Amino acid sequence: MPRLLIVDDDESVRKVLRFRLKESYEILDTGCPEEALALALQQKPDAILLDLMMPKYSGFEICQTLSSMSFTQLIPVLIVSGESASRYKDFCSNLGAKGYFQKPVDFDALESRLVALLGSKRVERRCEPRVKLRVTLKVKGTTAQGEAFELLTSTENVSAHGFLAGCNTSLKTGTVVEVFVMGISQQPVGKARVVRVEWPETPGQRCGFQFLSEPLNWVLR
Repeated sequence: MPRLLIVDDDESVRKVLRFRLKESYEILDTGCPEEALALALQQKPDAILLDLMMPKYSGFEICQTLSSMSFTQLIPVLIVSGESASRYKDFCSNLGAKGYFQKPVDFDALESRLVALLGSKRVERRCEPRVKLRVTLKVKGTTAQGEAFELLTSTENVSAHGFLAGCNTSLKTGTVVEVFVMGISQQPVGKARVVRVEWPETPGQRCGFQFLSEPLNWVLR
């Protein structure tokens, strides 16, 4: 499921948001702005729900920081605040926010906005069940610049016909690679195509791969 990060110093608000959204999203939450930045960098959420008025660092500062950092600037930030939308909505939009929802939250509107922002990802990820599983792989192929490469990586999740893994080599959607499972011996799995590239050209880049035919020696059957 798409991953949401909820940032609000009011635990009761976080609890309500978790309850209303947990059926459709994997939820991370924190009441600490500093921890929110760390989670955004480490967990790479698909969207962030952000309160404005918090101790030490305001939501304005967090939103601006997230929008200015190359590692997080592609994550859509939605403001969920008790402050007046008429007063702050335009200002937050200028900081990079993709939506503003005043408390008490209109959950139908919030979920519609999330679907609009993440809908294509949700359809892609739900076409086949995925399991969080770390598998060490060797991936071989040719970069977009025509240079041969070979790298070791670990999957973040796998399905019967694909996987998501970190990839620090410049790859484009449509690139075909050879995949091997690493263990006591190297086991060929088959050829796979890059179907999604997240965080391109950054150290956190990861790619979604789909096998071109039924894979051999794969962890799921």
